[in-house]
Amino acid sequence: MSQHDTLQRFLFDGAPVRGALVRLDGAWQQVLARRAYPAPLKTILGQMMAAAQLMSANLKFDGAMILQLHGSGPLRLAVVECNHDRTVRATAKWDGDLPDAPILDLLGGAGQFVITLEPKLDKSQTWQGIVALEGDSIGQMLENYMLRSEQLDTRLVLASDDNTAAGMLLQRLPEGHGEPEGWDRIRILGGTLQAEELLTLPAADILHRLFHEETVRVFEPEGVSFSCNCSRERVGNMLKMLGGQEVGEVLLEQGSVEIVCDYCNQHYVFDEDDANELFDYDLLAAVREARH
Repeated sequence: MSQHDTLQRFLFDGAPVRGALVRLDGAWQQVLARRAYPAPLKTILGQMMAAAQLMSANLKFDGAMILQLHGSGPLRLAVVECNHDRTVRATAKWDGDLPDAPILDLLGGAGQFVITLEPKLDKSQTWQGIVALEGDSIGQMLENYMLRSEQLDTRLVLASDDNTAAGMLLQRLPEGHGEPEGWDRIRILGGTLQAEELLTLPAADILHRLFHEETVRVFEPEGVSFSCNCSRERVGNMLKMLGGQEVGEVLLEQGSVEIVCDYCNQHYVFDEDDANELFDYDLLAAVREARH
């Protein structure tokens, strides 16, 4: 399998640690091709994409993990959605030219970091967790969250540039999975990983450089790809939720309703006939009657 767009999980036989490496090339380029993101936002969004893949690497459920940053500053929104089939998509909203500043400054005074686990079938069991905005990076915030909320010692190393988004996760396993002091040793070794190495080296080379004195069990690599699950049917259902009156008002003023997917930039256009078929009545006639 190509080293690009790959998730590689691994386990240490002599230490209570599991880990994963991810490298996103084509998937990351698919995101960047759809919108001209400012440089600081590329860094944040790329690291969020890598983090989502890493944090979902050991989850066993059919659904999506969604990482969301909300802010009241120039960075309004950054969203990454990672699915159980290793597909990923991302988008963001911002105001003006983002300065090269810490994340907390970009988010403003009312920032929020949310993790959502959304099962594919039973939406009633959707789970959300709030990540405290503690730390100078996406990795530090998520490390703090995993320790406080999940009681899991975690080390995250994340990096992104114009070509690649990548990361490594190390996570301490419960007692009984190797020598107890092994976690500290592996964590310190992992902390020496440089961004340039993450962005350029294959997983096998990274594991050898960092842990050549350890016994590492490497699992079969998994491919990762960009995919957006938007569709004309989904957009139609959204319009139904808006209601015939509101859709009819837009038709009367603009002649059609156009929806653009934030994730993939796909355009969906519904003209008068499309909208009437969707709602099963004459929308424009209903709007004109309501106005009189």
